[in-house]
Amino acid sequence: MKEKLYIIKIGGALIDDEELLEEFLEQFAAIQEKKILVHGGGKLATTLADKLGIEQKMVNGRRITDKDTLDLVAMVYAGGINKNIVAKLQQKKCKAIGFSGADANLIKAKKREDAEIDFGFVGDITEKGVNKKLISKLMKLDLVPVFSAITHDKKGHLFNTNADTIASVIAQALSIKYEVELLYCFDKEGVLEDVNNPESVIRNISEEEFSLLKNEGKLHKGILPKLENALGAVKNKVNKVFLIKETELKNHIENHHAGTEICL
Repeated sequence: MKEKLYIIKIGGALIDDEELLEEFLEQFAAIQEKKILVHGGGKLATTLADKLGIEQKMVNGRRITDKDTLDLVAMVYAGGINKNIVAKLQQKKCKAIGFSGADANLIKAKKREDAEIDFGFVGDITEKGVNKKLISKLMKLDLVPVFSAITHDKKGHLFNTNADTIASVIAQALSIKYEVELLYCFDKEGVLEDVNNPESVIRNISEEEFSLLKNEGKLHKGILPKLENALGAVKNKVNKVFLIKETELKNHIENHHAGTEICL
């Protein structure tokens, strides 16, 4: 029987709210099973970019990363945010250890190639780029990996990589060894049929339902990368995938009643 592993992704809205972040990390630290945390930090990076006069461009919820933006997000994601989260988890007696993909060659990426859009220093990853043996060894030492959204190409270059993708691909890579449950935690109760009605949670979404909702324009562009990566995880043998509200982590772990489950 495979050992249980939770892979949990959080984003900028939670990271920017000190009180909510503390509450979430308290719940995360209390999880008894093996666990990995993946974080973004887009809102903080955007705020700092505005202050520094670095123009930001987004396409379908994904950031275009020029050299100045890469320097910025590496500093914010792999530096300030990552170490702040790790320090808070130590306070909660959780033996967290923070990483970018470049550390110990844990996540190798390839520069994104697109015929229509130059995404700049954006890296795409696959299961083969995840050093699953070393990640497993870290967890055997009762360490809790905390991944930022920075990867590398093993040629001396850093890349900005979507944190939703990192969580999904790590989940896929480790599903061979563990019973993986992937949780995308964000500021909604789940995927909403009506974005203004928190009670309109869609409890289950399949690939067919996702395509229908997308074609009908019922999905906010910001949630598209989450759903695309969630579906990719389910199709590649990740045991369970949910989108849940960040404050519902404890409730979900105990009862599995929160949020939206992604199905085949």
